[in-house]
Amino acid sequence: MASAEDEKELTLIDHLIELRDRILKSIVAVVVLFFALFAFSNDIYTYVADPLISVLPEGSSMIAIDPTSPFFAPFKLTFYVAFLLAAPYVLYQLWSFIAPGLYKNEKQVAIPLFISSVLLFYAGIAFARYVLFGFVFGFFVSMAPEGVLVTPDISSFLSFALTIFLAFGVAFEIPVAVFLCIWAGLTDPDSLAEKRPYIIVANFTIAMFLTPADPFTQSILAIPMCLLFELGLLAGRYVRKQEELKEKEDNKDQQQPISDK
Repeated sequence: MASAEDEKELTLIDHLIELRDRILKSIVAVVVLFFALFAFSNDIYTYVADPLISVLPEGSSMIAIDPTSPFFAPFKLTFYVAFLLAAPYVLYQLWSFIAPGLYKNEKQVAIPLFISSVLLFYAGIAFARYVLFGFVFGFFVSMAPEGVLVTPDISSFLSFALTIFLAFGVAFEIPVAVFLCIWAGLTDPDSLAEKRPYIIVANFTIAMFLTPADPFTQSILAIPMCLLFELGLLAGRYVRKQEELKEKEDNKDQQQPISDK
């Protein structure tokens, strides 16, 4: 008969094999989406760069300093887009791997968290593309000294755009982070509410580093971050209240037989 250590080792190996299979499935999903989108790589790049192109002075255009940029810049962006589109499937594979080890109440919280995390990340990217970019690029172009022709490099623009997309996607995860801190017992809603002034200052400080140095553009990021913090605080209060009600009901059920005697 196999010893307990052998059975434990086999279980660990089974988990590693399952993890490998799910990672491979995720990679295949990204690769398939990439090849499906590759034919439209130039169109995707033009779509992302349109807020900059639309504010360039007449007679100016984007340039490619590196001879390989016209190919690799759209290539890199298309891979990034493919990964974003595959994110729900990748997270599903992650969920399928960890779900068997979760309790029922943890699953009830984890599923909405997974869904909201993806949606909020997408919302952050959409906010950067449709709201922030117009103000940011308009500000940069307008600040160009007289006699300077603004001709952005396509690789430099892509690096900037991807950094902003990632920053805003992560920033829009604030409600999830706040909720997890409350749910895990690391803090409580009242304590966070008392620290609200410091959190507002921190949000504006973060926005100062992520946006041009004008108050209006900083506010475009900082105000949504403050609102998202309040959203996470509300969700944390709701869940904490539900847990307290459940504890009271459980205590009442435990005391009921004693009172009947």
